[in-house]
Amino acid sequence: MRDRLQFRAQVFHFFGEVEAIFGIWLVPLAVAILVMKGWSTLTSYAASIDPAEPVFVVVVMAMASSRPVLHFAEACLARVASLGRSTIAAWWLAILTVGPLLGSFITEPAAMTICALLLRQKFYDLHPSPPLRYATLALLFVNISVGGSLSHFAAPPIVMVANRWSWDLPFMLTNFGWKAVLGILVANTIYYLRFRRELAQLRPKLRKGESEQRSIPNRIIVVHLLFIAWVVLVAHYPVLVVLGFLFFLAFVEATRRYQVVTSLRGPLLVGFFLLALVIHGRIEQWWIEPVLSSLSEWPLMIGAMLLTALNDNAAITYLASLVPGFSESLKYAVVAGAVAGGGLTVIANAPNPAGQSILVSRFGDEGISAVKLFMWAILPTVIMGAAFMLLR
Repeated sequence: MRDRLQFRAQVFHFFGEVEAIFGIWLVPLAVAILVMKGWSTLTSYAASIDPAEPVFVVVVMAMASSRPVLHFAEACLARVASLGRSTIAAWWLAILTVGPLLGSFITEPAAMTICALLLRQKFYDLHPSPPLRYATLALLFVNISVGGSLSHFAAPPIVMVANRWSWDLPFMLTNFGWKAVLGILVANTIYYLRFRRELAQLRPKLRKGESEQRSIPNRIIVVHLLFIAWVVLVAHYPVLVVLGFLFFLAFVEATRRYQVVTSLRGPLLVGFFLLALVIHGRIEQWWIEPVLSSLSEWPLMIGAMLLTALNDNAAITYLASLVPGFSESLKYAVVAGAVAGGGLTVIANAPNPAGQSILVSRFGDEGISAVKLFMWAILPTVIMGAAFMLLR
């Protein structure tokens, strides 16, 4: 009886996960295709789906959440925080400013995982007020979404169109990168001024055994970073990504003295969400394409921003890349809107569910309110959109 109740509890808990919703809806979709079109149509449609992005996100999340990588990222951010005497406010600014920009080089999912874990340890464990919690979460989501726009290989919405539209690293830096940095600095400064008194009152907690946890050899950190570099390099080849992950797990087992147990629950949930989103996104092409093709520059940017709140921003840019006759200004506008709107909701940007899964326990029994997140994300979203569109 106890096992049965425990099983039911786990099933209902799974149904309550945001990342599971799109996957659960695949069941009636598959049944409908099977009944109306037959088995061959179902298998043909499944074979046409590219699983590269979900597989990549699962693997890079697992690698980025390893203890050596977190130690390295914390050491880098600690140097930045030391410029502000390593106060809570200095850590807050360092994580929300430098952390998202790292996403342009270690990918957005990795940056989200690292920033969320450090925020949980350095900030959320100090029990800030609900407004500050949501303001921080909104900044994290929005900043991560735009922080990956300094390069052409890190942010999913940009990866979807970079090759098709011939956008390279110099193009991204000159057209998106510096504007993203400016927008992040402005948004962070405004929210810092709003909450500076509360941030000044927060005091760090002393953690037992913290000094022992920092004794990780540099060679192990380097190997972990090389594994992440390999996954980024072969991100579009799932077989090579999985092969690299298997070697990574073997290395973790061989050096388990300096590791912690690798938890795949969060990465697998996010991967489940992304794969389901890709499958559903293909079917939504019939209405998104006409909407995007009928808009001019500013309405297209705003429309992409709003659609991003309801769909993953990578799906928006991918579908936009299929619209014939897009001018360079329209291409820029749709990507600017999709990137700027990536923090409005949990489903707006692929790494957001990862951040939610890491931080949800710090928001109490009620979890993360979608309405409150949206409200606190409006201001930084508007700032990012204005930076992209007004500074051309």
